[in-house]
Parts: sequence; structure tokens; C-alpha cells
Amino acid sequence: MSTPITLAAMGLIVTELSGVTNIGVEGIMLTTAFISVAVSYFTGSWVAGLTAAIIAGIILALIIALLHLKFQANIFVAGIAINLFAIAFTRFLLVNIFETSGSFYSPEIVPIPELEIPIIANIPLLNKLFSGYLLTDYLSIILVFVFFILIYKTTWGLRIRFVGNRPEAVEAAGINVTVKKYQTLVVSGIMGGIAGAHLSLGYTTQFIENMTNGRGFIAVAAMFFGGITPIKTWFASLFFGFTEALGNNLQSSLGLPSQFMLMIPYLATVIAITIGTIRYRRKKDSDSEDIFK
Repeated sequence: MSTPITLAAMGLIVTELSGVTNIGVEGIMLTTAFISVAVSYFTGSWVAGLTAAIIAGIILALIIALLHLKFQANIFVAGIAINLFAIAFTRFLLVNIFETSGSFYSPEIVPIPELEIPIIANIPLLNKLFSGYLLTDYLSIILVFVFFILIYKTTWGLRIRFVGNRPEAVEAAGINVTVKKYQTLVVSGIMGGIAGAHLSLGYTTQFIENMTNGRGFIAVAAMFFGGITPIKTWFASLFFGFTEALGNNLQSSLGLPSQFMLMIPYLATVIAITIGTIRYRRKKDSDSEDIFK
């Protein structure tokens, strides 16, 4: 359950480091969730569905980039516009392509495959813990370390960090700040596309209206709670995934009201944002004191 949050959050980290908060990832995930299901259904290939989701994610990210960087629209307004568009657009396509509403399922939808690890097949505990997950589950873990290397061990990552903190210095060095922001938004579109495909082609093997259910916003919270760093953000995503799983299990085992259980991940998000804000303010105050000293 943490996988779509992790995937989306990795893309959000690079945009945030470049000075852009892409809350439109919620709409990107929802749209690509539909696109991946539709393409998988018509082509009989999960690879085609995942590829189409990535392409759709890039297109939507570029729309956000154009609205914000070229036409100077507020980034939050642009993100909200994409989110609202995604809800209406996917509902429109669902009705007009599949002639149904609410959800679409078909045995002809080819899901993202699960992977078995043969080395631990004969070790029951390890096999249960680490084998039999979706390809995108393993991919999300690998990408955490890929993004860590990309951000902290490459020239591109160094420039992206400076774009967000010292854009004037970057411009003086002859680097186009706007181009770098376009690049980071494209990366977030790719990651949002993979996250959306995971939700529909892996997590459920169907499309449900508004199936992202706020996971894009939770990814934003995970990014801030994780200090805008890949490893800590991954652990934050695991925490939010845990709260969702906890809610589902408590509902089924204890028979508690579903509304209360559905509230748990969002309550955890509010708590995490509060803690993150307090920590940020303390750090800011500490930095100010150091300057005066």
C-alpha cells in the first residue's frame, strides 16, 4: 500500500528541490490509472499499459509546467486544475469508452506481474516477507536508491538543488533555471504515471472512479515528513502505507465502522504534517540564531 505513495513522492522530491510543489500529482495518478487499464484491456499487454501511463503522466506534467512556468499561473492553482480535470475526464472516458460508471473490470485486463524470488523459495519466513510482490513494488524500492544517487551524487542533482535554493547563482553560471524546472516536472510525471499504473494494474486490476483517494496528497505529506530526502521519504511512505493497512485490518477483524477506519491514513497525514512543520520551524529558528551568533 505504500508503493504508489513512494513512487509519487520520489518524483515530488526533485520538483520540490527545484522550487516547485507539484500537488497535481493526484490528478496525474488518477488519469494514468485509467489510461493504463484501458490500454492493457485493448492491447492485452501490461507493458503497453504502463508505457501509456508514463506518456500520459509526462503530458499532464508538461501542461502543469506550461501553466506555471510559461503562463505564470500559481503552481497550486495549476495543480488543483489538473486534479479537478482528472476526476471529470476519467469519468467521461469511463462512460463513453466502456459504457459504465463507478468502476470498470474485465478479465481481459492484463495486470502487472508478481515476481517470485527463487533463492528464498524454500525459506518460509523470508519467502512470505520478501517474495510474491508486484514488479512495481520492487521497482519502487530500487528507485528510492536511484533517486538518492541522482540527487546527491550527480551534477544534475547538484544543479537541481541549487535551482531551488540559489536560482540567481545558477543563472549566473549559464544554466537555464526554467529548463531544469521543466525537467523535474517531467520526472514527477513519469513517477506519477508509474504510481497510477500500479494502483489500477497491480493493486486492484480495475479502474474505480477517484481511486487515488488522496494518495497524491499523502505523497506530498510523505515528502515533507521525510525532509525532502529519498530515504526518509521512503520510510514516511511506509508509515502511511502501514496506517492504511492497519485501518483495513482493524475494520475486518474488529468490525469497527468503516468511516472511522478510512479516517486513519488522513489523521496520520495531519499528525505528520504538524510534526514536520514544528520541526521545520525549529530548524529555521536555529539557523537564524546561528546567523546572529
